[in-house]
Amino acid sequence: MGLNFLQITKFDFFFKKKPKGLSFKKNYKTALKMSNKPYYDVVVIGGGHAGIESALASAKRGAFTLLITLNLDKIGWQPCNPSIGGPAKSTLVHEIDALGGGMGKIADRTFLHKRILNKSKGPAVWALRVQTDKKEYSEENKKMLDNYPNLTIQEGMVSDILISKSFKLKGIKTYFGGIIRCKTAIVTTGTFLGGTIWIGSKKISAGRAGEMASIGLTQTLRNLEFKTSRLKTGTPPRIDSRHINLEKIEKQKSDETENWFSFDRMEWNSRKTMDCFLTHTTSRTFALIRKNLHLSPKYGGFMKSTGPRYCPSIEDKIVRFFDKKEHQIFLEPEGRILNEIYVQGISTGLPENLQIEIIKTIPGLENSKMVRPAYSVDYDYIFASQLDKNLMSKVEGLFFAGQICGTTGYEEAGAQGILAGLNASLFCEKKNIICLSREG
Repeated sequence: MGLNFLQITKFDFFFKKKPKGLSFKKNYKTALKMSNKPYYDVVVIGGGHAGIESALASAKRGAFTLLITLNLDKIGWQPCNPSIGGPAKSTLVHEIDALGGGMGKIADRTFLHKRILNKSKGPAVWALRVQTDKKEYSEENKKMLDNYPNLTIQEGMVSDILISKSFKLKGIKTYFGGIIRCKTAIVTTGTFLGGTIWIGSKKISAGRAGEMASIGLTQTLRNLEFKTSRLKTGTPPRIDSRHINLEKIEKQKSDETENWFSFDRMEWNSRKTMDCFLTHTTSRTFALIRKNLHLSPKYGGFMKSTGPRYCPSIEDKIVRFFDKKEHQIFLEPEGRILNEIYVQGISTGLPENLQIEIIKTIPGLENSKMVRPAYSVDYDYIFASQLDKNLMSKVEGLFFAGQICGTTGYEEAGAQGILAGLNASLFCEKKNIICLSREG
């Protein structure tokens, strides 16, 4: 998709050379037709954790807000671990709640398992972590957005950004030709922007398993001279809970004392918890992975993207920590009525047949059945140094939040999202937008 300019004049005020893909006749017609298009103060592009908090923040301040996402049935989906919080992350969830966000409340409503981590250390590093019901978590997020004043949710793929001669945002355009006028837009595309799923040497265009990637918008950003690159992340396989030998693994129960993310006591509702389990890799696991490293997307050279430091694949663990005899594996339920178990600790991109073999080397999983394979996914992101601390870019009115900025994790995305939504609404009112300092 090309870059659309309204009232196009000259480009020497910003561009080193004329942006690619501009059609003067096409854009002149677009400008003439803009007056009869739908209008919003804030358009949020993407319905993940950053998008949800952005939309809520702007709508709560009275901004007429639209959240547009690829799949309305997957709003607030947890494609990796269905958990919220943990070391460093739980603080963000509490802060999101204090600022009026939704993440803590939804986690408190949908939890399956709760624990305070790092309890053997001082209180400063204690961290609440909850396992949530994946489907229920998504449904509750959609329900929250769907019933919020000033907020509309819509399905669609945004592929183009409309800007004026003075480099101010004027609207967005969808892949199939829909035009929406807006004062501000927040890009929260997660892993979907040019997303590609990898298993071994094979790849498919997708933002996550079973869902199409978003196309077109990356080219628009490049035409606007944003510097982009590729990041990768991954997710482990899911196995059937009915084929786990519980006698060989350690049970982890929820804490007896209940703790909550939200400061709103109305959200503190006890419910039945589910157990998680702990096991570990073995020398057989290591040997099998080392022997087949060349078949993984990264070590086979098929995928060139950089991965985040905090979510290493099992291949990375084997290579980086070659002296370790074993790595912990956590078995965590994905839902109250689901038989699927999230195998935390063996995120991988190795071929599917090898994944099954690897799982069977783990104590308690010798007879397990894999119901969803692990995969790696890489996607387009922009360098966050191109944003101000308030998350607005060089295009006046265009904000970014979440994984497109290079973050990893639901909590970081949500925290950036609430700041972007708050500032987008302030910008619409022509008020000073804010930065949140480390010192508070």
